[in-house]
Amino acid sequence: MAENSRVRPVRRAELLAGGAALVTVVLWASAFVSIRSAGQAYSPGALALGRLGAGAVALGLIWAVRREGLPPRAAWRGIAVSGALWFGFYMVALNWGEQQVDAGTAALVVNIGPILIALLGARLLGDPMPPRLLAGMAVSFAGAVAVGLSMSGEGGASVLGVVLCVLAAVAYAGGVVAQKPALGSASALQVTTLGCLVGAVLCLPFAGQLVRDAADAPLSATLNMVYLGVFPTALAFTTWAYALSRTTASRMGATTYAVPALVVLMSWLALGEVPGPLTLAGGALCLAGVAVSRPRAGTGAGAGVTDVAVTVAPDTVRSHGPSAIGPLSRRG
Repeated sequence: MAENSRVRPVRRAELLAGGAALVTVVLWASAFVSIRSAGQAYSPGALALGRLGAGAVALGLIWAVRREGLPPRAAWRGIAVSGALWFGFYMVALNWGEQQVDAGTAALVVNIGPILIALLGARLLGDPMPPRLLAGMAVSFAGAVAVGLSMSGEGGASVLGVVLCVLAAVAYAGGVVAQKPALGSASALQVTTLGCLVGAVLCLPFAGQLVRDAADAPLSATLNMVYLGVFPTALAFTTWAYALSRTTASRMGATTYAVPALVVLMSWLALGEVPGPLTLAGGALCLAGVAVSRPRAGTGAGAGVTDVAVTVAPDTVRSHGPSAIGPLSRRG
């Protein structure tokens, strides 16, 4: 009975983290459709600054209403590094890279990110690498390759574009791994808000270009840029941080392999781009790999419980004292 009472809140935390990850993946997939529209009127740096500016305003308003205050000093390093790498460098590099290569090549190259996250997480954070996670990553990467090949068309990929996409993937992975420790002492909202602000400040050199582009851009492109800031950035990065604080960086990275499959579906519905058989098969593999990488339901003290228990424990200590954790505090 006592064991069940401890596992029940952990299971609830797992479900909440899974829901947050789902929101993140869907919104990040929608960003590809919006970037395609906004990128026709805005240069890479200007689009990144406009997106981060809109996101910072939205997050700042929520932060002010919630009165969360500043995070502990221990979180500042991780926030600064993740803000510079993921919010700043990643967005500029990816926007620029997608102007040099086709969408399929960009998606394929950037999808080395989850693999880098797993490797860095294992090396720097001590994340476990269970066989299910490795198998799921392999299946999903095969699906990403299929989607990339099916969408690459006849266009050649420039060396510059490929290099930019690789740099974006490296920045993405480094940002995730840097963000994980910060979430041990700061809230998801604090980490996301300040990280977005750091990225926006680093993109300020593009302010002049943003003003010039905005003067000539159609309203639809500007609205897409604002959408990118409010939803795929402000909301999705917060739900990502919430989920990341309750599982490992490696497992969260594997979850993002669902993005290419959703991009295919959204492009089909919103842009009328009918996917071919190889694209559909690749999308199915991406989703199957994510399913394989998740811990099995009802495993009790298995991987899923362990992942959540380690990160829920600090909040439990602050609210109820050490006795509220019991044996779960020794796992991980």
